[in-house]
Amino acid sequence: MAKKKPGRQWTWAPSKMAKPTVPEKIKAELEAKATKLVVEVLTPKYIKPPLKQQDFNYPIKVWTKWHKCFFYFTSTWACPGPNRIAPTFEAPFARMEYTADGHFNLAYLRHTGKWLEIYTDLTLDDCLKLIADGGPFMLI
Repeated sequence: MAKKKPGRQWTWAPSKMAKPTVPEKIKAELEAKATKLVVEVLTPKYIKPPLKQQDFNYPIKVWTKWHKCFFYFTSTWACPGPNRIAPTFEAPFARMEYTADGHFNLAYLRHTGKWLEIYTDLTLDDCLKLIADGGPFMLI
């Protein structure tokens, strides 16, 4: 005798609250300050000319981008080795999430590929200072 299919069942699903939209004023201010940070601090600190017999990956560019309410600091790496899959790859290293009222949560990308949020409810200047100081927010 064939088994009867179980009927439909209700389950609990957590609510998906909408992320706040970032005001254009804050977007423009963050992009201006982040560009200044990339040009004056991060690029001179991490981007060096390659060695002659370089077989290891090395960073060639640091840049930023928006995606929804997240602002990413990303680096482009060159792959000079003979067994490379691609000539370059991108690796994000810091993420700022807009929460509300000009405050952000700051996270870094772990070796597992997951973002770990270590600072919450910071101002824009505090986030940029922490990224400039290094710590977990550095190119490795």
